[in-house]
Amino acid sequence: MVGIFKAYDIRGRYPDELDEGTAERIGNAFVRLLAAEQVVVGRDMRLSSASLARAFIEGAVEAGAEVADIGMASTPLLNYAIIAGGFDGGAMVTASHLPGEMNGFKLARENAIPLSGDRDLPLLETRVEEQPAARAGGSCRRVEMLDAYIGKVTGFVRAPKPLTIVVDAGNGMIGPEVPRLFSRVPAWRLVPLYLEPDGRFPHHHANPLDPETTRELQDRVVAEGADMGVAFDGDGDRCGFVDERGERVREDLVTALIAEFLLEENPGATILYDLRSSRAVREAIERAGGRGVRSRVGHAFIKALMREEDALFAGELSGHYYYREMGFADNGLLTMVQIANLIAASGRPLSELVKPLDRYPSTGEINLRVSEPAAVLAVLAARYHDAELDRLDGLTAAYPDWWFNIRRSHTEPVVRLNVEAETRSLLDEKKREVLSVIRDADEAAREG
Repeated sequence: MVGIFKAYDIRGRYPDELDEGTAERIGNAFVRLLAAEQVVVGRDMRLSSASLARAFIEGAVEAGAEVADIGMASTPLLNYAIIAGGFDGGAMVTASHLPGEMNGFKLARENAIPLSGDRDLPLLETRVEEQPAARAGGSCRRVEMLDAYIGKVTGFVRAPKPLTIVVDAGNGMIGPEVPRLFSRVPAWRLVPLYLEPDGRFPHHHANPLDPETTRELQDRVVAEGADMGVAFDGDGDRCGFVDERGERVREDLVTALIAEFLLEENPGATILYDLRSSRAVREAIERAGGRGVRSRVGHAFIKALMREEDALFAGELSGHYYYREMGFADNGLLTMVQIANLIAASGRPLSELVKPLDRYPSTGEINLRVSEPAAVLAVLAARYHDAELDRLDGLTAAYPDWWFNIRRSHTEPVVRLNVEAETRSLLDEKKREVLSVIRDADEAAREG
């Protein structure tokens, strides 16, 4: 089990890192950790997910819990089930956007509050190593939650107008949900791509952040004369957008668009955005009369801060978008609804809505392997000591006309760099400069 407990979830290669025996122990330990009486379990379409889910359920039942099995589901559906069903916790068997040979668990307590990586997951790992509990009274029943969930999401549709939307589900778990939603909104025309769940990912891996995965979607949007295209990850909690010209829309600018739209109905509300987001996001929130709050990267941190701030909405550069009205949880399907609402309400194409926000050139996230991340960050802090520095997550150095953030990844052995500037020439200059400082610092760390 070494190495499968990550910052936000449990994840490993099946079956050599994560198998049914381990899954059963995790299910047993999960019930004991939460002192849970009732839990709900869902799974994605990966070839190993059914057997891992059965094993987890067996462990939970052995520990005395009543388990509701919702079968194949998206992570947002699982979160909805935890809240709507009043469960003490829930488990989603998924590895999200990772390749098919990977699998894992996303775990939450009541109200879909994720188990924290700093306390809950280490405690769970300790309990997994202990002798499993055997308590009477455990049981398992099958529960259907999909129709109620689709009804909940449909309730957010505002004054629908005729729109053509191309949806690439990537053979993931959003696929079964999409036609049911569209059947309730007759004004929308669905152009489907790869809606059938298939854990082999026969067409492309389900990661909307990877430009290679959206090329067919982009072409199809243009060919169909569609109003937009949407791509989802494997478990349906992340999404990416393509405008009517077939151009990808930056994920942080989607945060700004939705924030502006929601603030019209909720003036003065608090909106969270992760610290990698463009300055245009904060400016848009404040211009719309909202209160913008920067957040650390990662769903557990964002969900916790949303609750502290009672935030209406939050967005991440990774394509996660979170809603107070969905239990402070991320939801890809609802995000598609909100962008459709925005297009319908404005009567303008998506590209025109994005254009005023897309004014700061950015590198996007650059992944770098370094031997001593702490030493590299220390060198950068010294080199850019005259900037406005903060360490909310890694190191951010901000100047009036450019900024960068560098942080350790919670999921991979890399540091992640983002640079933004007011002009393309300044961005190119500062990108080269920062990369050079990092390279020299890493070489010095290796030699020292």
